[in-house]
Amino acid sequence: MDAAPRSGAIVSVLAAAGILVSLMQTLIVPLIASLPKLLNTSAANASWAITATLLAGAVATPVAGRLGDLYGKRRVMVASALLLALGSLVCAPANSLAPMVAGRALQGFGMGVIPLGISIMRDVLPPRKLGSAIGLMSSSLGVGGALGLPAAALVAQHASWHALFWGSVGLGLLMTVLLLAVVPESPVRAAGRFDAVGALGLSTGLILLLLPVSKGGNWGWSSPVTLGMLAASAVVLLLWGWWELRVPAPLVDLRTSARRQVLMTNLASVVIGFAMLAMSLITPQLLQLPEATGYGLGRSMVEAGLWMAPAGLFMMAVSPLAARLSATRGPKVSLLLGAVVIACGYALALVLMGSTWGILIFSAVVSAGIGFAYAAMPALIMSAVPRAETAAANGLNSLMRSIGTSTASAVIGVVLANMTVHLGPVTLPSEDGFRAGFVIGGGVALLAALLVLAIPGRPASDRPAHAQSALTEAEATG
Repeated sequence: MDAAPRSGAIVSVLAAAGILVSLMQTLIVPLIASLPKLLNTSAANASWAITATLLAGAVATPVAGRLGDLYGKRRVMVASALLLALGSLVCAPANSLAPMVAGRALQGFGMGVIPLGISIMRDVLPPRKLGSAIGLMSSSLGVGGALGLPAAALVAQHASWHALFWGSVGLGLLMTVLLLAVVPESPVRAAGRFDAVGALGLSTGLILLLLPVSKGGNWGWSSPVTLGMLAASAVVLLLWGWWELRVPAPLVDLRTSARRQVLMTNLASVVIGFAMLAMSLITPQLLQLPEATGYGLGRSMVEAGLWMAPAGLFMMAVSPLAARLSATRGPKVSLLLGAVVIACGYALALVLMGSTWGILIFSAVVSAGIGFAYAAMPALIMSAVPRAETAAANGLNSLMRSIGTSTASAVIGVVLANMTVHLGPVTLPSEDGFRAGFVIGGGVALLAALLVLAIPGRPASDRPAHAQSALTEAEATG
């Protein structure tokens, strides 16, 4: 088979798998307000349907990456797709909390697909195709969210909500077949055995960290449970780090992760993840709040999703530009530009938040910045780690983004819960609360830019091979 069409098919299937993962994350958003009634439970208990996916995804991503390095990236990716389908199958007939939470946790265990897909690309694609392929795969997270929110809202509005999960079963199985039929297995393998103790320690530490971060608003930020779990997470993660530095084949090579380029990229990933979710939390509320507030735009869930969709598509549209910039100037420049563009988007939000067109414009600008940043981060990571550790390193980078999004959910939630107005008997977030959220989002984007400046530069002669080849491709097509 000709290499070019084969490469195109591989990239298309891997990007589609990334979009499917993002669809699974946004699938339940239109149902959040109705979940207590649908599952015959309280609002606090119903929130576990979201928390379960968050926790399972955080645990699964670095573990799946290491398993992929050891035993085959496509093999683990196929297992992840099957877990997504299985989780949907458990959720589809559910009418109570327990099966919904179990199914959503299974879906979370499939969230290692995107870092695994990026790692497969490094191993099987021609170098000249790698930069643009990574950008497309990275942007699939935004594309899935953009398409998933209005689509899920339409299905939930005009059909049974169970249809969302039945459809996801079919998509998960279809993706499994396409992965097996189109994507070759990576020939690159890491040496050593799977670090089960390290996996258990990291999983425990992450759960103890992310659970109070996501539930602290309900439990109370100063409650003994919240503070106790945060303290326990610090102890467990310190012990885990001690273990990882002594085991011959660690789950995460902390010495490699401590290299300045990897460390600063991962720290920037936390902050970029925060900035991304801040917009995703604020924008739908602004669109859907009643016009009687004076700043809400009174749109339905479906309309809000449609107004937000172009932003995610814009993220995909800029990925070739991000690849070209990374090829010509290096991924550090692309990541720095992304952080600055995100900050500019949040500045625009303070001016344009009063209209639907204004929201579309500033959300597109923020998404463009995220597209540049997400395309650059895997390239920075992969150029600094051994080839046999690519999936584990990308998995850790994805985990850093997840920590950022979890923190954003907690921080923005606290801001909007404490800056409110009353509309009749209903308490709603105030306009000042939304403005504060935008200021925070812009501030963390500027913090990301400062972190990027601390990433060591690389001379042109020391660029990764895929960057040099991508430059040749860009010049040929430019």
